[in-house]
Amino acid sequence: MSILVTGGAGYIGSHTVMYLKERGEDVIVLDNLQKGHRAALSDVKLYQGNLQDESLLDEIFTSNHVDSVIHFAANSLVGESVEKPLEYYENNVIGSYHLIKKMVEHKVLKIVFSSTAATYGNPVRVPIMEEDPTVPTNPYGDTKLAIEKMLQWADGAYGLKSVCLRYFNAAGADPEGKIGEDHTPESHLIPIILQAALGQRDKVSIFGDDYPTEDGTCIRDYIHVLDLADAHYLALKKISETGESGIYNLGNGTGFSVKQVIDTCRIVTGNEIRAEVAPRRAGDPAVLIASAEKAKTELGWKPQYSALEEIVSHAWNWHQHHPNGYQE
Repeated sequence: MSILVTGGAGYIGSHTVMYLKERGEDVIVLDNLQKGHRAALSDVKLYQGNLQDESLLDEIFTSNHVDSVIHFAANSLVGESVEKPLEYYENNVIGSYHLIKKMVEHKVLKIVFSSTAATYGNPVRVPIMEEDPTVPTNPYGDTKLAIEKMLQWADGAYGLKSVCLRYFNAAGADPEGKIGEDHTPESHLIPIILQAALGQRDKVSIFGDDYPTEDGTCIRDYIHVLDLADAHYLALKKISETGESGIYNLGNGTGFSVKQVIDTCRIVTGNEIRAEVAPRRAGDPAVLIASAEKAKTELGWKPQYSALEEIVSHAWNWHQHHPNGYQE
């Protein structure tokens, strides 16, 4: 039986595909390659196309013995979602609707959904717990929450079992440097800092240093991309073994400030890395940290790469050897 990974050529998707294959799983990938990279995949069956293409989904489900789905495919930039909300609803929500519809038709009734802690909006407490209010403050988080609700209703109506995984800042790379992070434009803090270390940027902007934190900069929860891959694998096993749906936060339970991340990158790279304080960005909460106790207890998940220096080291290994990403 095969696992269909949508968005499997993207950053988290490609690491999850690699992780699954290393464990002997048969994997099929669906990706439109607008954000993903064919070079991030090796020895895997790839269908290039969009989730809205129902004939393509029919072909995938009828031509392969698909047993379950891991669903990453989505637009995922918070700022862009505010500027282009309809694009996000079309791609994320409507695309997921077509996928879920075809899963039900073809009786593929297990899915792990890559959600986001952006579903919570401004947290009512830190660390964030799964039962906390979900009040997204941007279209990206709202589309992910809408998909979670779609899956919950589909469970009751059709028996489609789902695990939704909510997490914040994916970081790091394959420790051996075979694959890594490559976005255009880059919006994630660690690769932006590492681009400055490589001389591809002249500085790193710190958006606000007057937050109510120890050093005045925002604190975020960073989680290694392979720990995320492991969580998706364990979530799929949970559905198969228990037939139960669920929602889980993923995080290290501790956060790191922007200044701490920059300082760690300086240590790892041995480079000065110029940083400059810039005005705050609208809507940036001071602290975002997720509690992952439920995932640890119920999924048996345990992060293997929780040290920030290790996360940065793996990312730096990739960026050093692939300064232009997959465009060699």
